[in-house]
Amino acid sequence: MSEKVLLVVMDGVGYSKTGLGDAVTLANTPVLNKLLEERPNTRLKAHGSAVGLPSDDDMGNSEVGHNALGCGQIYSQGAKLVNESINSGKIYDSEAWKELSANVINKNSALHFIGLLSDGNVHSNISHLIAMIEEAKKCGVKTVHAHILLDGRDVPATSALVYVEQLEAKLAELNDGEFNADIASGGGRMKITMDRYEADWNMVKLGWDTHVKGVGRQFASAKEAIEAYRAEIPGIIDQDLPPFVIGKDGKAIGTINDGDSVILFNFRGDRALELSMAFDNDEFDKFDRGTKPDVVYAGMLQYDGDLKLPARYLVNPPEIKDTLSELLVSKGMKQFAVSETQKYGHVTYFWNGNKSDKFSEELETYMEIPSDKVSFDERPWMKSAEVTDAVIEAMKSGEYDFIRCNYPNGDMVGHTGNLDATITAVEAVDLGLARVLKVADECGVTVLITADHGNADEMLEKNKKGAVQVRTAHSLNPVPFIIYSKNSYEIKDGDFGLANVAPTVASIFKIKPFDSWEESMIK
Repeated sequence: MSEKVLLVVMDGVGYSKTGLGDAVTLANTPVLNKLLEERPNTRLKAHGSAVGLPSDDDMGNSEVGHNALGCGQIYSQGAKLVNESINSGKIYDSEAWKELSANVINKNSALHFIGLLSDGNVHSNISHLIAMIEEAKKCGVKTVHAHILLDGRDVPATSALVYVEQLEAKLAELNDGEFNADIASGGGRMKITMDRYEADWNMVKLGWDTHVKGVGRQFASAKEAIEAYRAEIPGIIDQDLPPFVIGKDGKAIGTINDGDSVILFNFRGDRALELSMAFDNDEFDKFDRGTKPDVVYAGMLQYDGDLKLPARYLVNPPEIKDTLSELLVSKGMKQFAVSETQKYGHVTYFWNGNKSDKFSEELETYMEIPSDKVSFDERPWMKSAEVTDAVIEAMKSGEYDFIRCNYPNGDMVGHTGNLDATITAVEAVDLGLARVLKVADECGVTVLITADHGNADEMLEKNKKGAVQVRTAHSLNPVPFIIYSKNSYEIKDGDFGLANVAPTVASIFKIKPFDSWEESMIK
């Protein structure tokens, strides 16, 4: 192939609809501005039905976004996939559910649920937890403990008590003397348990100690814990709340013990893999687990099909096939993928349809640049310079037909809620684009620039009382798609989404796409 293509994913960079906390517009981005003025571009839908989620009220995320970017199709994802399984009852016919519930009933032991307590529909949904607790009671389980991670990232930043109160009300309704369910432990999602890409195993250890061992500061209830921490740490948001253990008479009420069953009810894989490793792997050396309890463990989904983690899962994941990587490998085309740790899995695992292994060791090259282990608003430029260096080297080598990279800055810094830092983050990406485009001109590379979802574009929101507050969640906003090329390309009129990107890449390469794909955006 004579033409070479670079796809740049500016993670979390969308078009604001409200103008509230729009770090993208507030940032000094001369390169992005010029591209939007002078080059063919359109706006892509990156949430809801465009990425396989239940409705257009559901925010997109990096995982489903990169699935769609990489496979050119729309699959039922995350919440929608689980909704279908719960509504049909298929989840309760799964071998995993039968094994977990029978284990608890036969041993008169406890069923534990661990997961993110919100309705953000990015990692989990509280309705799934409630449905499973109701079913557990119906099938004869007597004791249930919920270990809750507090969100404040995919939902309003200080909304934890809304979900705690909703869950507590349901548990009070179900508890009848013979059946008892409670909240046993918890903490902020960015403080404990939900690390990803092995960036900070101490988070997982802290979660293990909290949920499994019941070690930590004790409170009489989750509400008491949340209110106490908020009073002690002014301005703290839910995702950063320290861990807590619910205790009675000085003893944790819901430790995880031999003979118990445990369900991780998150459906998204990236922040579920490490806890699954701790439960499922006998040979485990990431931290000292102490005496690992002999439990039956399952995830909502299998979070990594190649690693077979976890071994048991309640809902079969989408079987994504006909990916762009497969198509290019079939044509003998070489590919290069790079990002820093925080989004490395997105340009590899998620891009390739939730597969860890390459389609071709010979034709695919991956590069991971280790992320800094600091709060992202402390170094909002993150590893953008290093990612840019790697992309430039790959272009100059002339070795690769297709290069893809992800700049995580707009998303990861956006999640901190720090508007000033996020402005800097967006500017760092723009600087990276300036360097990339200069070399693309020298090497004759066509550059496609897009994003996987919005975030930095909407960092403030009005609450129900009309007051402006910090927003740390993804947005429902469209994202850019820009073509920068020495060749003349025109973009069709149409209602396009992320799944239209892969077919567009195929069009540029002049290769026939899979029949299952969406249409190309090029005329």
